[in-house]
Amino acid sequence: MLPASQAEAMILDLVQPLDGKRHGEVVTLLTAIDRILAAPVVSQLDFPHWDNSAMDGYAVRYEDVKSCHADQPIALEIVEEIRAGQAPKREIKPGQAARIFTGGVMPSGADTVVMQEHTKREGDRVMILTAPPEEKAFVRQGASYYQAGTPLLLPGIALQPPELAVLAAAQCTQIKVYRRPRVAILSTGDELITPDQPLQLGQIVDSNQYALAALVAQTGAEPLHLGIFPDKPNVLRRAISQAIATADVVLSSGGVSVGDYDYVEQILAELGATIHIRAVAVKPGKPLTFATFPASAASKHKPVLYFGLPGNPVSALVSFWRFVQPALRKLSGLAHSWGPMFVQARSQHDLKSDGQRETYLWGQLHLIDGAHEFHLADGSHSSGNLINLAQTNGLAVIPIGQPAISKGEIIRVLQVGTPLIPLTQTEQY
Repeated sequence: MLPASQAEAMILDLVQPLDGKRHGEVVTLLTAIDRILAAPVVSQLDFPHWDNSAMDGYAVRYEDVKSCHADQPIALEIVEEIRAGQAPKREIKPGQAARIFTGGVMPSGADTVVMQEHTKREGDRVMILTAPPEEKAFVRQGASYYQAGTPLLLPGIALQPPELAVLAAAQCTQIKVYRRPRVAILSTGDELITPDQPLQLGQIVDSNQYALAALVAQTGAEPLHLGIFPDKPNVLRRAISQAIATADVVLSSGGVSVGDYDYVEQILAELGATIHIRAVAVKPGKPLTFATFPASAASKHKPVLYFGLPGNPVSALVSFWRFVQPALRKLSGLAHSWGPMFVQARSQHDLKSDGQRETYLWGQLHLIDGAHEFHLADGSHSSGNLINLAQTNGLAVIPIGQPAISKGEIIRVLQVGTPLIPLTQTEQY
């Protein structure tokens, strides 16, 4: 059995990210949310596009106001009014000013803005009432944020609302992104049925297909539902062959332990896979198969990754969070931040394990007054107990050789699921 950290490193080392040239596609600005940028963005626009006012006030020549004082106000002639979106028509000459509004383009000759609170208007004249402003005060200098022709956004970043705002401002309406990795999902087991079938004695509803598909989509990949396959080698072989021919990654659940009807590893070997991992020293999730198929024309000259996950529902999800999700992130073209996110938290419960494997106990992670707290889920922490996994957003890690952690100790928690919402002590429950 491989330690979790060693298994993670081995998997990530074997993942080859999608190539931006061969595996890119163009999307519109309105459909680019959460996509991974595949090519650098360079704008031909400066930001700001031109010198403009950061304040409602008066555009003036600094030379005209540098000696003003509250006891000796300076009067300037107002020669025009400049609103946002309006081009100036006059050059500001000595003794002149322009009424200007926030965002208005600075007129030629003016280099400073006096905010209106420090002025008094009298007809077509304005009195500058206070001590002199700093030179270039309240002027947003053209190209001070960004210079045209230089990199604006770099490939490998996830496009979120701030990036979409930048792209819109740069008039980039067609964006090259990595295509979504295709992930084939199949479940194995004679006992499995779909949720819409009547449940007979001894049967189990296949929840893994739905949970894994949701996790794949949440990670930014495209799930391909292949369905349920019985424990028959010939049927499984055809299903796995179809999967590796159509997907970048294959996820199967079940059939990877040491039972008489666990055929997955045997089939992978027959199909030419290299099996790198057969088990990991974690609980739940010990039986984990990780294999690679060599690049081929069918796979567009990319190796295909295969993850054989345990059939128990909690084990399947924990294995995905711990090992599959980082691999999908790297494969997707992300430049960094592939790995699992661990945080330090104070345990609100006593935690126990057998000490033989790195153990994950699920529950809720809260950020309270700037500090993380972990609350263990009620009920049995069995790998088959899917029920108390609901609302899980953290997995407490108990290291190998440490069978117990006392309440109040600082622990390592794998953050999963939805982002944390900061709470105060009075908002906890």
